[in-house]
Amino acid sequence: MLSSALRRTVGSARLLVAKGVVRQPAARAFFVLGPRLGEVNTSMIGPGAKPGTIPDDIEQATGIERAELLAKLEGKELFDIDGLKITAMGTKKNPIMVKSVDTNRYVGCSGFPVDSHETIWLSVEKSHEFDRCPECGQVFKLDFVGTEDKGHGHHH
Repeated sequence: MLSSALRRTVGSARLLVAKGVVRQPAARAFFVLGPRLGEVNTSMIGPGAKPGTIPDDIEQATGIERAELLAKLEGKELFDIDGLKITAMGTKKNPIMVKSVDTNRYVGCSGFPVDSHETIWLSVEKSHEFDRCPECGQVFKLDFVGTEDKGHGHHH
């Protein structure tokens, strides 16, 4: 039922465009997130494709995706994708510290010793004294290494 309603809507929109009642825009707009902190870096915007060609990933990528692809071209990893090296059970007195530039971060706990239970995802937050895995009791604490300035200039 929904699909037939959508077909009728799309079909009538095409008819209006064909009759010249509604003009189709020359270019389709899209949204690109700018960097969260600091000024716009033009290296974060790809050059685009040459006329008549199809862009590859590097030419059309923007923002964090572009930064990640450029880092891979240099043989580097932009993001730390290795798991935490847990050698002891996290406790309230000695929690597992999780570095983050944001005020919260998701952590997958697989228990201690490692893989002693299924992975449980926790939100570790700066505002919490600590966060605990409900399965094994492992304690995590956020080590906030970011900046308080969100970079959006509202100063509120």
